Amino acid sequence: MSILRLLTGLLLLLSLSLPAGVYAQSSDSEASALLQALADSSYAQKQQVISDIVSSGDERARTWLEAYADGKLAQTKDTGAFVFVLSNRGRDWTVADALSGDTIGEMSRRNIDRIRINNALRKELEGMLSVIDLTVDDADTRLAAARALKGEVDAALAERIGTLLDTEADDDVHDALTEALAIYQVAQGEVAAVAVLSGSLNPQARVALNNAAQSDNPELAAAAAKALESIQTKLKINSAAETLYFGLSLGSVLVLAAIGLAITFGVMGVINMAHGELIMLGAYTTWGMQQLFPGQPGLALILSIPAGFLVAALAGIAIERTVIQHLKGRPLETLLATFGVSLILQQLVRTVISPLNRSVVTPEWMSGSLMINEALSLTLNRLYVIGFALVVFAGLMLIMRKTRLGLEVRAVTQNRAMARSMGIKATRVDILTFGLGSGVAGLAGVALSQITNVGPNLGQSYIIDSFMVVVFGGVGNLWGTLVAGLSLGTINQILEPWAGAVLAKIVVLVFIILFIQKRPRGLFPQKGRAAEG
Repeated sequence: MSILRLLTGLLLLLSLSLPAGVYAQSSDSEASALLQALADSSYAQKQQVISDIVSSGDERARTWLEAYADGKLAQTKDTGAFVFVLSNRGRDWTVADALSGDTIGEMSRRNIDRIRINNALRKELEGMLSVIDLTVDDADTRLAAARALKGEVDAALAERIGTLLDTEADDDVHDALTEALAIYQVAQGEVAAVAVLSGSLNPQARVALNNAAQSDNPELAAAAAKALESIQTKLKINSAAETLYFGLSLGSVLVLAAIGLAITFGVMGVINMAHGELIMLGAYTTWGMQQLFPGQPGLALILSIPAGFLVAALAGIAIERTVIQHLKGRPLETLLATFGVSLILQQLVRTVISPLNRSVVTPEWMSGSLMINEALSLTLNRLYVIGFALVVFAGLMLIMRKTRLGLEVRAVTQNRAMARSMGIKATRVDILTFGLGSGVAGLAGVALSQITNVGPNLGQSYIIDSFMVVVFGGVGNLWGTLVAGLSLGTINQILEPWAGAVLAKIVVLVFIILFIQKRPRGLFPQKGRAAEG
């Protein structure tokens, strides 16, 4: 028996030292013998059988061991065939052949014996399954397995990891395995391993170093404390980067919400209090498109971009033609009228759709996060919003600089009377400008639907911030809107953790009031005679 165990151990070490991807599938007779040994052996012997299955190199080994850990590996009483239990409801259970993976069908549960397992074996299996993943061809799979081992290494795994490190060719996998081994070694009191964890951002590494810093060994405690200091510095840097990222994403939303307002306010001098509801219409358009294309959130979102623009643009033109054109030159009355329009639009949505918030499904390609390191990950939906805001901004800049409409808008913005005298139809410019600005507000709603719930009050959360961005950046200036939106979003995100959401907004508002006292026309003031006057 001792010779057999020695040979088995040598076989296991040999299998771990082989390059990734050299495993081949065992014959069915050999596979059946391994599974039979697993079924017949005692709990004390099963651990060795599990090692034999791992060392067999059979590509089906992971499937067998996963099914065994889940209590789904069984043997039929009549034929002795090994099966996976796919469904165990009722008297008849659905099973699949453990060797081929083919579904057999239903079988009476009286004819099925599950292979027994206990918690100790389940714990052993976790390490074994990680070892299997560390020997596959795919480097990403090996890297994920190596990262999963951090904080989970025991004496047996430490020995296996030492063997794997000698043959691992991928640098990232090698580093992850080294760190996993160092976490275990620090827990065992090895001072030399502390240097490996210095600067590590892994939570398990910090736990190991914190425990080591409390050690009775003064050398170990001092080394761990020094390593923790370097980690804290890195954590602060990553925290600042995360705050900046969230600030830029919030700023991008403010840019999208305010840039349309900046155009209409700059050209027409109209304080449109219904601008927030145009944002809301864009968000509800996205929700509506998902109802038209159920199960296809990606397609619905892409179609929502032109649809949201058109819906909001048409609504804006309707507001301009029915309300605003009759109140030109009367800013206070325009403000009150558009505030009434905003209330009407909110109530219309509550009546036609629902007063409750609606959730919009985020497409799979916008879900998840981009992992920079173990302390910093960037959510993809916000990353897409930042990119979308920059694309919309670039598109508006092209329109304003390269098209006739842009030329006429700039002319009317600088001096309406002079533009009229040059033959520019200011009324047509007003309509198109208001439609363009409203359409961009609809695009803001499309973007917002991916980071918050859609509801009748959605626009009210951004209308005041939008006006602050326009005033701070300079009325009618797109570059000013971009800089102001990103700046105010970042400042607000920095202030919120220690001041709270409400006080942070108050601080920003006070800052803008003080700033306007010094620069009444904002960061980037308009140019031209009318602006100077």
